[in-house]
Amino acid sequence: MSQDDSNMEEYPTEIHDYLTAFEKSLGSVDEMLKTMMSVSRSDLLQKLDPLEQAKLDLVSVYTLNSMFWVYLATQGINPKEHPVKQELERIRTYMNKVKEIADKKKASKLDKGAASRFVKNALWEPKAENEHTSKTPAKGKKRQRD
Repeated sequence: MSQDDSNMEEYPTEIHDYLTAFEKSLGSVDEMLKTMMSVSRSDLLQKLDPLEQAKLDLVSVYTLNSMFWVYLATQGINPKEHPVKQELERIRTYMNKVKEIADKKKASKLDKGAASRFVKNALWEPKAENEHTSKTPAKGKKRQRD
């Protein structure tokens, strides 16, 4: 009997796919953490503008608290009754505020001059009868000679 067969007997086979996906996700988290830890925080923050710094801080603290949530669940503690739930909600509130700021920053600015020219040119204006703007005579009309 191989090592995999003995491991399969320790837990129900129905959850094997879930555990495999969980193990893969843990590997991804581990790689991301190694990448983040390889660069000093001060070097990373110097390269970012204040809004990006806030996003990085919020994602970092949210990830840490989410991992603690999972840890509590694995220890048999209901995380919904733990203060970590309020902390996650508080962080989520700040994430929404930063998102609003980023959306306002991305929103296109109205060029009032261009908008008024666009509206002015889009509106129909009747022309005076004696005003000749065209150099070529209109089709079907006879040309007047002086």
